[in-house]
Amino acid sequence: MRQVRTIRYREIAADLRRRVEADEFASGRLLPSEALLSAQYNASRVTVRKALEELRGEGLVDSRQGFGWFVPGTTVRQTLGRLGTIESQLESEGRRSERRILDVDFEFAPADIRAELGVDRVMVVSRLNLADGEPFARVTVWCPEEYGAHLTRSQLRAKSFLELLPVSFAGATQVIAADAAGEEDARLLMVPRGSPVLVCRRITRDHTGRPILVGRHVFPAHRTEFVVELGQPQPSIGPGGLHLRV
Repeated sequence: MRQVRTIRYREIAADLRRRVEADEFASGRLLPSEALLSAQYNASRVTVRKALEELRGEGLVDSRQGFGWFVPGTTVRQTLGRLGTIESQLESEGRRSERRILDVDFEFAPADIRAELGVDRVMVVSRLNLADGEPFARVTVWCPEEYGAHLTRSQLRAKSFLELLPVSFAGATQVIAADAAGEEDARLLMVPRGSPVLVCRRITRDHTGRPILVGRHVFPAHRTEFVVELGQPQPSIGPGGLHLRV
């Protein structure tokens, strides 16, 4: 019986290996759940998991708590410490970036946005950012209506706010926190609902220090890295630029 189980998991591993190498599962995308694979192969979850573990040992698949199994993809790495766009970073690496505009609207600013921007009316842009055709960020940006009123969807798709607005930008503050994917974020980012995401809230200011943009970026945690360059060591309990919330 043990020999039968051994042969079975190796058969499943061989077929999954073939499917992965044939690009049936896109890079960064999830494989079917263990339960679904068990049904597909008419095998126990223990047998399926052993087959997946063999493929993980070969570097063909990986798993994360809350995600399940997936084909490892190229991580979207973002360098912090300077004001710029992730699109420019991707393009400098020879990767293809795309902004997919989901919605553009003008509305009364929510209380927290009004407090940041100091205006009652705002333009709200919701978009999905993709790298090499795969979604890596759901983005919402608020800006004063006076600045956004003349912008078109095609302009917003082609360029960033840093390029479009007639403003001399001078800096930004970013707060990055862990969260769980809600239903809409999970659908757009193609991850399970409740899976780990990184949420970045960015406030971008002009040369006078006035906040011009408030952005909320949601990234799938298994595909995202933030890199911070640290300067000379100073007496501190943690890396410079990091704030602990307890």
